[in-house]
Amino acid sequence: MSDPFVEWDTYLRFVAALVFVLALMGVLSWLLRRSGWGGRTSGGRRRLAVVEMLSIDPRRRLVLVRRDGVEHLLLLGAQGDRVIERDIGAASFRQALDATPETTSEEKKV
Repeated sequence: MSDPFVEWDTYLRFVAALVFVLALMGVLSWLLRRSGWGGRTSGGRRRLAVVEMLSIDPRRRLVLVRRDGVEHLLLLGAQGDRVIERDIGAASFRQALDATPETTSEEKKV
């Protein structure tokens, strides 16, 4: 007949080894991120981001991507991907907003 204490001892060793390995992985991950091997570049600032995504139909979507402060409009679809507009800057966006007439609250009342 087996001793129940021996079985519990085996389980406790397994749990202790698992905790030790997980803690070791956590410390190693923390050290790698602190030393700059975390995957981010430019001093921790990301260079690439998806600003906005709009689904046109089930097979196509428009994606606005920002890279290094410049935006690009892409059309992604089943037949292939296309660049619709390149080098969209924040200045051109502001100019487009300034060009559109806005109604003030006083104009709406009249």
